[in-house]
Formats: sequence, C-alpha cells, structure tokens
Amino acid sequence: MVAEVLLPLALAQAYTYGVPVGMVLAPGDYVEVPLGPRSHIGVVWEVRPAVATNLRIRDVVQRFDAPPMPETHRKFIGWLSAYYLEPMGNVLRMVLRVPAALEPPREQLAYRLGSAPPKRMTPQRARVLDIARDGFPLSASELAQAAGVGSSVVKAMAKDGALETVQLPALRPFARPDPDAEAFALSPDQTAAAEELRAAVLEGKHSVTLLDGVTGSGKTEVYFEAMAEALRQGKQVLLLLPEIALTAPFLARVERRFGVEPAGWHSDLRPRERERSWRGVADGSAKIIVGARSALFLPWANLGLIVVDEEHEGAYKQDEGVAYHARDMAVLYGALAHFPVILSSATPSLESLVNVDRGRYASVKLRDRHGRPELPEISLIDMRTAQVPAGSWLSEPLLAEVKAALDAGDQALLFLNRRGYAPLTLCRACGHHLDCPQCAASMVEHRFRRVMQCHHCGHQEPVPLACPKCGTEGKLVPVGPGVERLAEEAARHFPEARMAILSSDITRGVLLRDVLREVADGVHNLVIGTQLVAKGHHFPHLTCVGVVDADLALESSDPRAGERTWALLAQVAGRAGRGEKPGRAFVQTYSPDHALMRALKSGDRDAYYTQEKIIRQGAGLPPYGRLAALIVSDTDAAAAERFAKGLARSVPSTDDVQVLGPAVAPIAVIRGRHRWRLLVKAGREVDIQAFLKQWIGEVKTKGSLKLQVDVDPYDFL
Repeated sequence: MVAEVLLPLALAQAYTYGVPVGMVLAPGDYVEVPLGPRSHIGVVWEVRPAVATNLRIRDVVQRFDAPPMPETHRKFIGWLSAYYLEPMGNVLRMVLRVPAALEPPREQLAYRLGSAPPKRMTPQRARVLDIARDGFPLSASELAQAAGVGSSVVKAMAKDGALETVQLPALRPFARPDPDAEAFALSPDQTAAAEELRAAVLEGKHSVTLLDGVTGSGKTEVYFEAMAEALRQGKQVLLLLPEIALTAPFLARVERRFGVEPAGWHSDLRPRERERSWRGVADGSAKIIVGARSALFLPWANLGLIVVDEEHEGAYKQDEGVAYHARDMAVLYGALAHFPVILSSATPSLESLVNVDRGRYASVKLRDRHGRPELPEISLIDMRTAQVPAGSWLSEPLLAEVKAALDAGDQALLFLNRRGYAPLTLCRACGHHLDCPQCAASMVEHRFRRVMQCHHCGHQEPVPLACPKCGTEGKLVPVGPGVERLAEEAARHFPEARMAILSSDITRGVLLRDVLREVADGVHNLVIGTQLVAKGHHFPHLTCVGVVDADLALESSDPRAGERTWALLAQVAGRAGRGEKPGRAFVQTYSPDHALMRALKSGDRDAYYTQEKIIRQGAGLPPYGRLAALIVSDTDAAAAERFAKGLARSVPSTDDVQVLGPAVAPIAVIRGRHRWRLLVKAGREVDIQAFLKQWIGEVKTKGSLKLQVDVDPYDFL
C-alpha cells in the first residue's frame, strides 16, 4: 500500500509514500514522513494499492496516536485552497500550528508551600511564600510571575525545601458545560429572537442567520441560547470574535452563562494552552471554543454551530499568508458539515445584508436596547464654524459636554482612531519629515514609550533630538493628533479627571483586562481610546461619547470606506447610555452634509445602506460584482515594475473580465519591497478563479520577486 500525504508546505498536491509492513493508515491520520534531509508532519489524504514503478518511494516514518482529521475538514481545506488559489499545503499549515499536540502530553511540575523555612529570607522569597500560602500548586513560571521574581528564585526555594514539588496532570481536562447553568432573563423581543435561532439549531441543517440588533440590544445573550441548544445535542460550538474583542470580561460572560471556562484560541495564548485547546477540539472534549479567525482551522471532531460575532469586522480577513475571510469560510464550513451559522452585528456588512435581500440568509432583528429603549442621541459638531484653539483638536462644544458629564459624576469617552502621539513629525528648518527607512510611510511618534515606530513593518528607533537631514536641533514638531496627544490635551482641560488610555500600543494583556474592569467599575471617569473601545464593551457609567475626527477614513479609495466608517462611528456612539442614564454622542466633522453624517444623526441606517447598495451596484463592486487583487513586490523597484507590466500585457482576451492597472500601490514600499497592484473586476456570475488560473497559472517568479493573489480583497493599500 502507498499513502498520499499532504505536507504543510507550499505544495499543490500530496506526495506518495510507502506504508511499512504492520502499519495501518487511513485518510486523516497524522504521520511523520521524510522529505529531502528533513522530516515533516503531514496528513494522509488517500491510501491505495501500490502500482509498480521504477521510482524509489520512501516510507512513512510513524503514525501519531491522535484522532484523525475528519473528512469534512479535509474537504474544507480543498475548497478553501481552490477558492483563494492557494496551494493546499499552505492551508494545511494553518491546521498544524501546534505539532506538540500530536505527541503524548508531558507531565507538568508545580510547586506549593513546603515544610521548611527558606535558608535565606529576602523580599523576593517572602513574596513567593505569600503566593504559595494560597495552597494551589503553580508552575515555576506562574508562581514567579505572580510574585514578580525570576523562575530561578522558585527553583532555589524548592531545593531548600521551602517549596514542595508536585506532579500535575499533563493537561487540564475540559469540564463539561451546562447549557442551563445561568440563563439570562430575556425580554420578549430577545425571547422571540432566541426561539428562531434555537429552531435553526434543532433543524439540524445548514442555514445562515443574520442576528441584526442595535448596540446594547443583548445579541450576545440571544445567541448564547442557540449555543446552549447545540450543546444539549452534544455538539461542539465555535464562537468567533475579532481578536481585539477577545477580552477577559467577555470570556467571563461565557463562563458565567455555561458554568465552565471555554477553550480559547488566539495569539496571546501560551503554547501549553494552545496544545490543550487543539487536543480538546480534536478529541471532542472541548465543547465551547472562543477564538479569533484562525480557530476555524482547528481539527473539529463534532462541530455543530458557528457564531461569528461582529461579523462586519475587517479583522476577519487575513491579508498575509493565505488571504482568507473567516466569516465567509465559516459559512462554507457550515455548508460542508450541514450545520447552522449565526452572524451577529449591530452594523452588518453590506455583503450579509444583500444576502438577506436575496433570500440566502435569514434575518432576526433586535430593534430595542435591552432594559432601556433609548439609543444615544447623536449630535454633529460642524468644525468649520466651531471654536477650536490653535494647536487643539477638541472644540468648545465638545469640551462643554465632557465637562457636564464629569461634573454629574458620569464617564466620558473621547475617541480617535489613531495610535501614538502624532502621525507625522516634520522639521521646520528644512521641511524633512521622518519616514520609515523600509516603507513609504511616516514614522509615528509614541511619546509614552519615547520611540518612533512604523505601523506597517514595526521598525522602531529613538525619537531624535535633531533633524536627521539638516542636523538642526529643536525644530522637529509633531503634526496632527494621535490618541496620546489627545490625552495630553484632555489633561490640560480636565486636570482632576481620572484618565485611562485604551490603545493597543499601550494597554495589552493583563493591563488591558485590568483597565477595562476599572472603567466598567467607574474607577476612571475619562477614557481616551482608539477602536479598542468600540468592540462590545459594557461601560454602565458612560453617558458622553465624543468622536474627535469622524472624517478620518471617509474620503478613501477603498470602496468599503463609507461602510466601515458608519460601522465604527455607530459602534463607538453605542457605548454611551448602556446603564441607567441616557447617553449622548457628539461627532466632530468637517462634512456635516455628507450622507453618512446625516444618516448617523438621524439614526437611519437603512437609508444610508440603501444608498450604498445603489452606488456599489452601479459600479459593479462587491457584493454585486467580484474583485481580485494581484500584488507584485520585489526588493528591486525596476524588477517589480517590469514584471507587473509584463503581467498586464499577458491578460487573456475576454469581455467578461476587466483588469485595471498595473499601478504603484498606495503604499509603494513596505518592508523594503516595492509594490505594484493590478485589480481584476468581474460580474458575480463570472468564475474569476478560472480566469486567474488561465492568466497566471503557469507564471513563475524568481529570486526576491513575489506575486500574491488576493481574492475578495479588503485592503486596497
């Protein structure tokens, strides 16, 4: 017998290996195989009788004792590969991110309070003893982190007998969730919505339902009921969230509702926890998984429901590596495995709304806030006439409203979707501005951390004292505001305010969890934040929201710019008035007559989306047409240009597809690579993948030249 084994490499097909005598293999088995001088972990795609050949076929080295990859998951890899024109091996790589999970789990050493006192007492050792007195065994790293010491201190105390070494189970088992642990008291509107979602789960067939509810309407509690129904049927449930929304308060809500901690899957998860989650998904013991987009690629044993929260979020589209969209692929997975998918949002994507119009998706609406019918009143501040002091960004009307909220004992939020202190630093002596040495982009000053940073490649350098070009000192000035500069201005106006800054550059991990809890508890009464604050947080004391620059992304070449701006502003405004007091939002804009601003003020989302649909349909843009982007990049600018123009000359002749470009990308250089773009535009009925295969299927790149294909692009930079 021979086995066709797919490897997690940039390979379009499986490779053939011999099956050693005595080894039994089946499709889906995880195996180790040789390739060149190295061994790789792969997945058996097919087992068949050997055919006589003169070629030497190498044997499979070993089969791992792990649940095989289900057939549905293998089909999913094949479908995704075909849709996004990615080699199947690249897709498999996203499944095999935790090779340690295939090995037998290792036992873990932990430490608890011992019987002997330390031979030498220090403040560090005293802190370790204080933590250890709680009685719970902790690993050396956990105990050291909790005490603020190095792991060597813990191990030295164990050697002295001050700490006792104990063996913990290799991996903590997953507790079984209780669908009825702590059900929420639902309103009549929520109850009706929950019944529709439960009915879709009970039907046991593939369906897609858009849960469309205003901010604060209790969508989470409603889709929890659908999750509970899937759990009663013994199924696994995947709750997808944008990474930015995977916060401790939200995970605590899931745990409170179902009585157990859910399995997690996101970038901040420690390696051992990733191993535990991967194994739990593969053997079916992990019933509830809350994760970011990559959780879709876990090897599901018995998945019965996917919920995509904040389904409109662009963060579900991965731009590097395999450029897939997790929301769309969640719908595909549900279709392949015949189970329902729920998409939830207060500001649904135009794609989902059009699918409802076409009858492909069902729609369940929540029109009122849970426990409080009023949505926040939104007022526009016309920055063309408002009084704004030179060098400031907060208008007098907005300052007055923030002051009134603080004086009343409430919280206020100032929102600016721009990280750092200033987006541009300019020399007043020679006009030079500080750019990234590897990208065609300005360096952003981060004054709190005293660095200049590029937000495209991550390059950092200290803030210079003199202009790098002319050498003049004292002439470098920041241009424009970032969230740090806004906080500086707010501190001048409100020196007594208890301020918190919420930005991914400043608050992450444990610090972010603590700050969010403190804001929710009212410890801070003035919050300065980026889009980090817009994602589903519940701040009951917040009554005043100020949007500092609402026009930031309005005029853009991105066809989704208006839709994204609407979603962000509506979500931010929706943070206000979620407690006992009503809320108000104030939007600073230089375009108060723009259709989006008028709709935001009136709260007429449907009117704005209707206009967006007309514009998109007239232009043949998604969801009424299809797009694909080709990005050519090279460290050699001339080589990138030659290749891009050569591609344009080789476009197959057809009346069904239009190729635009090549043109220099809006960000012409990233990480030292010069970039050109071509855009492929076609009608919905056109097989754009077949066209792309005909055009570039045999194209080969050499050296440092790269050609990336992005089907359904979300990033136009």
